[in-house]
Amino acid sequence: MNGEDVKRLEQLFFQFKGEIKDDFRHQLGIQTESFQHKLDIVVEGHQMLSDKLDRLEVRLDDRIDCVVGKLDAVAADLTAHRADTEAHHPVFRVKEPGK
Repeated sequence: MNGEDVKRLEQLFFQFKGEIKDDFRHQLGIQTESFQHKLDIVVEGHQMLSDKLDRLEVRLDDRIDCVVGKLDAVAADLTAHRADTEAHHPVFRVKEPGK
């Protein structure tokens, strides 16, 4: 092996090293794209869940408002009934529990 052979081996080694670097960069790019795609899918899923929760919140708010309205109506009816029965206290008397 002479000096020219050593130089040729060094040249082949550096060329092979460059090819390995290029292949590594290529594979890293593929992996990065794959990871980004999967991350996009996860983000899309979270966005869909967020939208679904928002719609559910609106529906629950509507139902709660309906229940509150009905509860207020029952409370008003109960107050009117109590006032009416207390006005006729010799016949009807509403007693609080424990009295």
